[in-house]
Amino acid sequence: MALAAPQIIGRGTWLDKVASEIIEREQKLGREVDLLKVESGLGASGVPHIGNYSDAARAYGIKLALESVGRKAELIAFSDDMDGLRKVPAGLPKSLSKYIGFPVSSIPDPFGCHDSYGSHMSSLLLDALDRTGIQYRSVSGTRAYREGLFNSQIDKILASATRVGEIIKETLGQEKYTEVLPYFPICENCGRIYTTKALEYVRDRHVVRYSCDGMELRGEKLKGCGHQGEVDVFSGKGKLSWKVEFAARWSALKVNYEAYGKELIDSVKTNDRVMEEVLGETPPFHTRYEHFLDKTGAKVSKSVGNVLAPQLWLRYAPPQTLLLLMYKRSVGSRAVWVKDIPTYIAELDELEDVYFGRKEVKDPRELARLRGLYEYVWHLSPPRSPTAHVPHNLLVYLVKVAPKDKEKEFVIQRLAGYGYQVDPNDQRFQDRLDKAINWGKEIETLTTGIVRVEDREREAILELAGIINASDDEDYLQNSVFTIAKKHNLEPGPFFKTLYRVLIGSDHGPRLGPYILAMGRENVASALAGAARTANK
Repeated sequence: MALAAPQIIGRGTWLDKVASEIIEREQKLGREVDLLKVESGLGASGVPHIGNYSDAARAYGIKLALESVGRKAELIAFSDDMDGLRKVPAGLPKSLSKYIGFPVSSIPDPFGCHDSYGSHMSSLLLDALDRTGIQYRSVSGTRAYREGLFNSQIDKILASATRVGEIIKETLGQEKYTEVLPYFPICENCGRIYTTKALEYVRDRHVVRYSCDGMELRGEKLKGCGHQGEVDVFSGKGKLSWKVEFAARWSALKVNYEAYGKELIDSVKTNDRVMEEVLGETPPFHTRYEHFLDKTGAKVSKSVGNVLAPQLWLRYAPPQTLLLLMYKRSVGSRAVWVKDIPTYIAELDELEDVYFGRKEVKDPRELARLRGLYEYVWHLSPPRSPTAHVPHNLLVYLVKVAPKDKEKEFVIQRLAGYGYQVDPNDQRFQDRLDKAINWGKEIETLTTGIVRVEDREREAILELAGIINASDDEDYLQNSVFTIAKKHNLEPGPFFKTLYRVLIGSDHGPRLGPYILAMGRENVASALAGAARTANK
């Protein structure tokens, strides 16, 4: 009996699976929605990092997947620029400390190029979205409150504050909101937002009475000014606590999908309940993701300075590599840093080989997934033909040894000598070369992939790594490869191929002596030793 062909959802990626679940849920709810909305929150309190970018990029991937099956969809990029500044992020002027507790949209831009600190930070993330071709509708939290977008939701939540406080206590274990309202007025006296305590809601005038008492901030007390007053909650001079603000946003913007980080599990549960039990609406469909880590294993954070900004990534690699990082999978935390970029460049090339049939993949599910992944990193409009795949390390080497200001002509000429058929008018290759020039001039590291190394080769490679660290004579280093191959009963030709695969990602390349000196003896020795250690596992 023949086995049934495996069922493949959409293009076979996790994006397609989530999109199908969103559509199925909408159908079960009996809703006919002309435009499905996915949302991503943009933090505006510090320099955006790759984790912030991932929220919006993955949401955009869901939008693409919905559109790929004929549904209209949009990404809403919501800037949390009404949030208060809790800490001066690493690398920013210490003078900002006087604005701790102020809404970031009311803090002057320390760089002097935007209306506010919050606008500056939001613009950095929107710039990264623009540079990777992500389409979105930008919504500023400050403008949304001022323009009354959340008025109905604010009124219902504050009028049901007792029930809201119970929900928060039941889900988060916090009793604070059984005593105060889930709303932060901006103090009309000192201008801070988190130092205020909302005490009473007068619904017929839609005002909140408050006192500026201060707040606990990382174990320390941020003093309030002691002012007592009231604020019209429809004026935009205050905001909901984030423990209920998600619900207000989902309701007002009619959001159908929003993902969340694992640290927000209970907060999302709280907002889901507020939306159902207080606002009387069905919350959006959710999926959970995990954060990116730096190479120490710490969560990437704008406040502690271990920031990998998307702009930095895009300086050294094409935008499709950044989207590949986001779309290849949705679960599991990943350690990532600048030196990982060449790995994703090589992975993008391999993905292209699969897409255009240069590399065979027998499993139909895996083939569909890889082809779908390639189409999504190209926003469903992939190129019609592949480009030349020149190993990153080879490009970087040629850049390093090229005459100054003649890098492009030199690289293209040398590549022809190595047998690479490069079209000088291919914009994708030109962009790749521009990134390699940046890398060659600015990055002192050598990134290599995993290469299979035989046992005898492993011992020879380890010996070569030791010699590299002991000599800076390029002729001696070149001749050492032959000497070591002979000593370990290896044919020089295949041994050179293995070395090229480890160091360049190709079977051939430039003379190894000059290559070792140009790329850095320590870098090359480390790469060889790493390949040998991997082979021994």
